[in-house]
Amino acid sequence: MPRPREATLPLIGRTVEQEQLARAMASGRPELIAVHGRRRIGKTHLIRTYFAKELCFEMTGVSGMSRAHQLRNFAGSLREETTFQHAAPRDWTEAFEELTRYLDPLVRAGGRKVVFFDELPWLAGRKSGFLPAFDHFWNSWGTRQRNLIVVICGSAASWMIAKVLHQKGGLHNRITSSIQLQPFSLPEIDAYLRSAGVKLDHRQTVELAMAIGGVPFYLNHVRKGWSAAQNIHALFFAQNAPLRDEFLQVFAALFEHHERHLQVIRALAKRQSGLQRKDIIRETDLGTGGGLTAILEELEASGFICRMIPLGRTTRDPYYRLLDELTLFHLRWVERQGSGAAARDWPGQRLAPAGMAWSGYAFENICLRHSTQIKKALGIATVPASVCSWRHQPKPKAKGETGAQIDLLFDRADGVISVCEMKFCDDEFVVDKEYARELRSKLDVFRRVSGTRKSVFLAIVTVCGVRANDYRAELVQNVVTLAALFEP
Repeated sequence: MPRPREATLPLIGRTVEQEQLARAMASGRPELIAVHGRRRIGKTHLIRTYFAKELCFEMTGVSGMSRAHQLRNFAGSLREETTFQHAAPRDWTEAFEELTRYLDPLVRAGGRKVVFFDELPWLAGRKSGFLPAFDHFWNSWGTRQRNLIVVICGSAASWMIAKVLHQKGGLHNRITSSIQLQPFSLPEIDAYLRSAGVKLDHRQTVELAMAIGGVPFYLNHVRKGWSAAQNIHALFFAQNAPLRDEFLQVFAALFEHHERHLQVIRALAKRQSGLQRKDIIRETDLGTGGGLTAILEELEASGFICRMIPLGRTTRDPYYRLLDELTLFHLRWVERQGSGAAARDWPGQRLAPAGMAWSGYAFENICLRHSTQIKKALGIATVPASVCSWRHQPKPKAKGETGAQIDLLFDRADGVISVCEMKFCDDEFVVDKEYARELRSKLDVFRRVSGTRKSVFLAIVTVCGVRANDYRAELVQNVVTLAALFEP
């Protein structure tokens, strides 16, 4: 019989993923579930917690270990589940034969049984023979066991995409459910922190999220009774800061030949508005071949970048924007400041020009992640709308031509385009004379260059709202505050 399992911490959020796992539980057929996402995002916790009662075998791959070492670990995992002694198998074919003998009476006895292979890319290294043996185990035996659920999980995005999700061999079309685990949203971050006794208001929570995002492992280090600025300083700049070296470690763990991924990331970090593929090629030494396509796909699948489709363009002409909060904070602040005086005083320097520039970029990214909540706050949750960006860059010889850029707009089916301006500040945002002039110019250029016949509504997304004055009355149709971003 399987050993009794220890209780785990409760799941916070992950509503969509839990619904997906619930469908697999209730399907009445064999299920092969692939879970991928960046390291420390909570993949293992999700599977262990959701399937706590059904999990009957679990094995975790170890980075850099030989096949013989992994096979010894397999034997150890099997010994934990039974009262029998198991010698290390000679190869993975023998290992899966042994696993089948253990599982067969369990799945025949009735009730769902879950088998979990964690960090699959480390188990299935080159010349390990794991994947052919796993293919045979699943295709010849697993697919006939209506009570069996097998979960394969991995952090290495490039491997999971190439070897599992896009596999043309034995696993092709065998994956019954795929889960890409993303960072927590703001309401999930808030719930997670409160479950740990950390009580921050919306303003403080957003400032913290702008630096570390919604990665549970990073949130575990947040101290209660400390402000967001104090926590950011402790996480990145204090002695033995736990996230000081996370930037390099996370890319090395996720991507093979990660130096190429870093070239793309560093190029995107320089341009808040994002870059097209041709711009990325120009800014890096990467060629025009398929390698760059794979890098962009892997970075997007891991949540480090996002694609923005400009209004009126096709999906073939996207802009790529750096979206990951920790990466942006590292490149815009930690790496630039080093160990200087500014780095040692983040609570004081956050209001300096460099800190304000970072916060503007980071807050826009937070808003892009929560475009669904913004759409709801605008009262158009049920109105079909495309989420787009837009920009106009005049030709070099065009005299008197003004450029303009809109990072978030909703092209609505009700004859309106909602243009969003996103501003991070400590108090009510003020539309003054100079900013009103900029807004008029931007909206005029947008109407003229885009050629839209739709009405254009301006919305400002900010922390505490927009102060009432004549300029606001003239230009702003909608105001969205932080409270809206914390809606589920």
